[in-house]
Amino acid sequence: MDEIIARSNIYALLSRIMLQELDVEMLNTLMNDETVLEFLPHWNEWELRDTMPNQKLLEEYLNPDFTNLSLLHLVPYETFYTRADQMIETGGANPVTDMYSAYDFIVDYAVARVVSSDHIGVELEFMHHLCQAQIKAIEEGDTDSATELQAVQHRFLNTHLLQWAPMYLINMKYESRTPLYYDAAEMALEFILSDNEILSAVVAKAS
Repeated sequence: MDEIIARSNIYALLSRIMLQELDVEMLNTLMNDETVLEFLPHWNEWELRDTMPNQKLLEEYLNPDFTNLSLLHLVPYETFYTRADQMIETGGANPVTDMYSAYDFIVDYAVARVVSSDHIGVELEFMHHLCQAQIKAIEEGDTDSATELQAVQHRFLNTHLLQWAPMYLINMKYESRTPLYYDAAEMALEFILSDNEILSAVVAKAS
C-alpha cells in the first residue's frame, strides 16, 4: 500500500508542475518539502532560491520558463507527437477520451487551462486518479478491482504516455532555463520508465 501511495503522490506532483504556472503555495512546497527536494537536486542547490523573494522568483524566472516550455516552444500534447499531421486533437476523437470516461475521470479545463485532454499534465493526473482508485479498492477489500486498476495503469502507460512523453520530456529538459523544470523533466522521464518496469513485472506475475 505504501508504494502505491508514494506512486500516487509522485504522479500528482508531476502533474501539478506540468499543468500550469506555479503559485506561492506550490512554490513553498517545492522549496521546503525535504522528500520533494530529494527528487530535484539542481533546484535544491540553486542559489537564487535563497537570495530572491518568492514572488520575484515566480515572475522573473519560473513562470516565464513554464510558458516557454508549455506554450511557446514545445507542445505538451500526445496527438502532436502521434498524428502524422502533428495536429492536436481537441475533440471527442482524442485517443485518451474513452479511457478517461471508463474510469470516471473528468478533465477540468477551467482549472487546467489546457486545450486538449491529452496534455502531459492531464495524463499524469489520470495516472494519479487510477492509483487513488486502486488504493480505495484495497481499503475496501476489493482485490479484483485493485488488480484490474493496476493493469489499467500499465496499459495506459504503454498505449499513451510512453508513446510520446519521453520525447517531450527530453526536449523539455534541454530547453529549460531553470533548474526546477530541468529536474522535473528528468524526474518525470525516469519515473514513468521505472514505474512501467515495476508494473510490467507485477502484471506479468498476476496473469
